[in-house]
Order: sequence, then structure tokens, then C-alpha cells
Amino acid sequence: MRKFMAFGDVHADFETLWAALRAASCVDGAFLPTSPVLAGLFQVVLIGDLVHPKNEREYARLIGLPHFDADDPDHLLLAARNQADHLERLRAYQAAAPHAVHILLGNHDDAVLNGGYILGTSGGLVHLEFDPERGGVPLAEHLRAWIAQFPRELRVGAVQFAHVSPLPAHTHYDDLFYADRSAKCWFRDTPEYVAMAGLDFGVYGHTQIDDGILLDEDHRFAMIDALHAREYLELMIDESATAALQAVRTVPF
Repeated sequence: MRKFMAFGDVHADFETLWAALRAASCVDGAFLPTSPVLAGLFQVVLIGDLVHPKNEREYARLIGLPHFDADDPDHLLLAARNQADHLERLRAYQAAAPHAVHILLGNHDDAVLNGGYILGTSGGLVHLEFDPERGGVPLAEHLRAWIAQFPRELRVGAVQFAHVSPLPAHTHYDDLFYADRSAKCWFRDTPEYVAMAGLDFGVYGHTQIDDGILLDEDHRFAMIDALHAREYLELMIDESATAALQAVRTVPF
């Protein structure tokens, strides 16, 4: 029996991520894995989207200024550098326990690597800090290489962790993905996708859940883009035979 702790989309709010990891007893005061993580008894899963704050207020908080201006190269430089510093710390954390710390590739992470899409927010803010063609600065090569090896899903028996949904098409962030509205609403419109995929349970992010984690017990999945609501998901999985899910609960911190 192992405990899996799943944490929603980070979007550069590393302060809250570390607070959640501390609450889950997964990180120590030196930002390194605790003994249960090192032993593999605790498994940490980050559901993707490490980069790009969700709004202008979060960008301003990240760079330590009253306001953020996406047209100001100095602001973009600060946003890129501060995120890169936090990514370095997270990279060291994973490197200390690669068998127990799993980070999935989100579409925002993919956009930084490939540069083919300019992503933004519903409020019109665009994420340019890692785009050198639009005033930003490129992410360091070793961080790009680290992110490039993130898997697109994690399977533990019939339990799936993925950034968006159970659909294979939602693991590739191309023109079809960005044109497909189901990436944001499948869990309301077609929640039976989890059962159709042959899964016992699914854990997904990508779509912010304002009131905290959405735990759909009838359709056996959770939507966990809820770090802002200070919640993470805890699952107990028995891997002695068929990796069956034994228990699942949301945890406030």
C-alpha cells in the first residue's frame, strides 16, 4: 500500500506548492524530500502547468512589484528569472527522489518548450516571459531538457493521472487541442470518458475549480486544479495485486 499525493496546476505559485508539500509531509526545511518520499512510501504527483501565473495580480506578486506590465521587457525578465529560480529548486527536489516525485507535462509547459502557441488568460493577459521573439528570455537549456522529459500521464494499475482528461487526444497540445472545447468541459458534459477508458479512477487538472477539488465519486475521477483553494488530493493504492484504489480524499492545508 502506498500513498499518492496529487497537486494541481502550479502556474508559478510555488509558494503555495511548497506549503502543500510541507502539509503533506513530503518536503523538509531544506526543500528536499522527506524520509517517506525517499523510501517510496509517499508518491508525489504534480499534474502539470508549472509555469505562467494565472493573472496580472499573480505576476505582480511573483516579481515583487505593485503592477505587472507584459509590454515591459524588465518585467518579463523578472518574471522569467523568478520562475526559473523556482524551477531549479523543484528540479533538485525531484532529482533527490526520482522514483517518488512525478511531474506531468502540462500545455503551458509544452508551450514554453515549443513556442508555437501564445497562451493567455481570459482577461487578455498573454504569457511572453519565455518568448525571446516578443520581449521575453528563453528558458535555460538544462531546464528545457528537464521539462521535455516529463511524461504526459502516469498510470498505477487502472488509476490514471493526466493533465487534462482520459482522452489520448488531450495529451498532445496541438491545433486540434486548442480548437477543442471539450478539453475544458469534458468532466461536465461527458464524465463517462473515465469508464470508457477502462479506468478505475482518474486524476486531472487543466480546468480551475473555484470551490476546491471536484471529487466525482459516481464517475470516479477528481479535478484538482485547486491549489489556489489550498487543497490537494490523497489516494491510497494497493499495489500488491492489481494496483487497486483503496481510498481517496481531498486534503485542505
